[in-house]
Amino acid sequence: MDLSKEKNSSLPISAVDLFCGVGGLTYGLQQAGINVVAGLDVDETCKYAFEENNPFPEKNKAKFISKDIREFTGAELSALYPEDSIKILVGCAPCQPFSAHTRKNKDRSSDERWSLLDDFGRLVEKVNPHLIAFENVPLIRKENIFRNFCNKLRSLYYYLHPELMVYCPGYGVPQKRQRLVLIASTWDNFEFRPKTHSSSPEDGLLPFQTVKDAIGDLREIDDGEVSESDPLHRSRKLTEINKKRIKQSNPGGTWKDWDEELRLPCHQKPSGKGYTTVYGRMEWEDLAPTITTQFNNLGSGRFGHPKQHRALSLREGALLQTFPEDYKFIEPNSPITVSRIASYIGNAVPVQLAKVIGESIQKHVKENVNGDT
Repeated sequence: MDLSKEKNSSLPISAVDLFCGVGGLTYGLQQAGINVVAGLDVDETCKYAFEENNPFPEKNKAKFISKDIREFTGAELSALYPEDSIKILVGCAPCQPFSAHTRKNKDRSSDERWSLLDDFGRLVEKVNPHLIAFENVPLIRKENIFRNFCNKLRSLYYYLHPELMVYCPGYGVPQKRQRLVLIASTWDNFEFRPKTHSSSPEDGLLPFQTVKDAIGDLREIDDGEVSESDPLHRSRKLTEINKKRIKQSNPGGTWKDWDEELRLPCHQKPSGKGYTTVYGRMEWEDLAPTITTQFNNLGSGRFGHPKQHRALSLREGALLQTFPEDYKFIEPNSPITVSRIASYIGNAVPVQLAKVIGESIQKHVKENVNGDT
């Protein structure tokens, strides 16, 4: 399509979400008014949540495609886009191979997820979307596979706005999460939306959203308890020794607050003394840590509730990821597999970050194609 002839014609924007999961990125984009026509993911169990929560426009659900990206063809992708629309391709490839934890593993490239970014690039080359948005952990920029991806985009004559390091609290996400957002566009004047929140009132911005802002209104539950009004507001049952540990954990403190007999053997070793966030308790008036797939496990980070003697519930993790409270992760009356839902939530792009990406894309397209009116 010759977009130079379509200026001021209000062309619709259509997006496809690769590695869509349960739809965090899609939901945020659609909140920004971008029509996500389909999502692709190898995990078929994500289908219900993706389709149920993402109608756009009203009563027209985004289509979930259960398929490995390595088997997905350019022709199949092209067929998803409506004619005469601005084509957007977005995605967050699984970040685990590029995280700080797995960087310690010398054989990371043996992870079958390592090469998925190459297939993202292959689809871009086949379809030539007008704009590409990619989100992942900051450490991916140190990898050759990411550099190769960027070089491929440049060879296809995209303008790149790479290594945009987004500190999520600056956009209303209540967790200490920093992400790399890469935008590749047909046009060279992309600008990311200015931040809206700050830790300093002198900036004239809204204050950071805190843990209390996000989850402070939920009813109290004990470890192992399920809320009667919300089956996802449930917390993992603690062992007796972990109950003692959480009771001796101060908000923002460390395992060094515990009595000596409660400390783990690894804490006695020089190599373990630096790991002070495990078994940690969050603070009401601070940001949460980055929500991972293990956020419901007390020993996996600073995931202890600020006040109650337990780890985060599934609902609390979802709220900290800025999913709306009514987001449906599983079909009604279906059995709840806690580890699976925690993975859904932890693997998702925070909805509020996705919305900001979508708003930035909308402004970019408006300025370059649909007229700045």
